[in-house]
Amino acid sequence: MVVTGADSMSRKRKLILSFRGLALFLLSLFPVLYAGADGPAPASDASTRTSAASEPAPVHSPSSPVVVLGFLGGFVRHDDAIHSTVQVARSLQKDYPASVHIETFENHRMSDAHGRLLNLLGAGDTGIVTDEQKRSARIILYGHSWGASTVVALAQKLKAEGIPVLLTIQVDSVAKSGQNDALIPDNVHYAVNFYQDKGLIHGQQKILAADASRTRILGNFRMDYTANPVSCPQYPWFSRVFMRSHIEIECDHHVWQRVEDLIREQLPTSVARSANSQ
Repeated sequence: MVVTGADSMSRKRKLILSFRGLALFLLSLFPVLYAGADGPAPASDASTRTSAASEPAPVHSPSSPVVVLGFLGGFVRHDDAIHSTVQVARSLQKDYPASVHIETFENHRMSDAHGRLLNLLGAGDTGIVTDEQKRSARIILYGHSWGASTVVALAQKLKAEGIPVLLTIQVDSVAKSGQNDALIPDNVHYAVNFYQDKGLIHGQQKILAADASRTRILGNFRMDYTANPVSCPQYPWFSRVFMRSHIEIECDHHVWQRVEDLIREQLPTSVARSANSQ
């Protein structure tokens, strides 16, 4: 039997897809695979400083609600402090104990997060947000893995309701079935994407604006841990072996400090200073 080059390539593709499918299946059996820990900062080729400070943000009224929602990857609990998504939220809460609503959710709880947002915007029991409440909204969404894909899915839902989003941040975004985590809807003002492209599970490599005149993509930043791996000792052995790079970016302190800095750029600094002085 003669095996052609096309047959060989087809078999290789099937083998790669089989391994990736196996990894995703096993991931569903191990809720703790995404348990993480901070490790030494790795080198990165994402050397460009990510910042939205050079461009003015949309003007909002002083009474605008400021809401920051983070979404966890995998099957991680919303309050698991091992994870960087939760650590960023808690760091922000120290400086904004009351003036900014900061909360984290499991990625499968998008409906709960959406309901919380509507209430915070002033919908109340009616579930209806007025045009003025929509215009004054200040919403920031960030997440890792499935949580990052949920960020885009929620932004798309808010677009359908005419609600703007100030900033979306994706870290190694992995789309669930039926989701498109690459196209940022035009109700989002700023969007940024951090990813790594090694291993069976890796993030969305390029996000695009549905309307570049309304959405500024701050960057698609590739992280590479080949030469400078990050230690994640609290992860189980399976994830350290088969999903190493996917969890390394979740443990990368430098990435998550940039995430936090981007969020802080959009928060009211005067309120933060008054909170620190108390």
